Amino acid sequence: MYKDMIGKRSEKILNPIERGAVRNFAVSIGDEHPIFLDAEFAKGTRYGKNIAPVTFARTLDFGTIEELKLPKQGLIHGEQSFHYERPLFVGEEVYCYTEVKDYYEKTGNSGTMGFLVTENNGEDADGNIVFKSRSVVIINEAVRKGMNA
Repeated sequence: MYKDMIGKRSEKILNPIERGAVRNFAVSIGDEHPIFLDAEFAKGTRYGKNIAPVTFARTLDFGTIEELKLPKQGLIHGEQSFHYERPLFVGEEVYCYTEVKDYYEKTGNSGTMGFLVTENNGEDADGNIVFKSRSVVIINEAVRKGMNA
């Protein structure tokens, strides 16, 4: 059902890494480390400026793959991982997009489940990868059958 989506990508979306958004995110996750919040402190670090928490990338806009239609319910967040080439710097802009990497099915005691693997990417202005975030969404059998009806 989703096999034909493999390789489809969204358009790149420009995302500013705003100081206020990083501050609010750090506070909301309870990680108020000065590397995220204090510009004077950050000047003395190896980066020389404030960075965003690792999971901040989850708040960015990665665009939409128009052909990819997921159900509104019956989805399970299976897993997520982040890989950074370097941190996200406060004040920079990154271009973000999402791509469908894989789809497979597994049958178990509760029926057949679909596994949709997507990758969110962030690039700098020169097209260099800053980070990749991989996610697996599990689609339960009842939802899969309903979509095929």
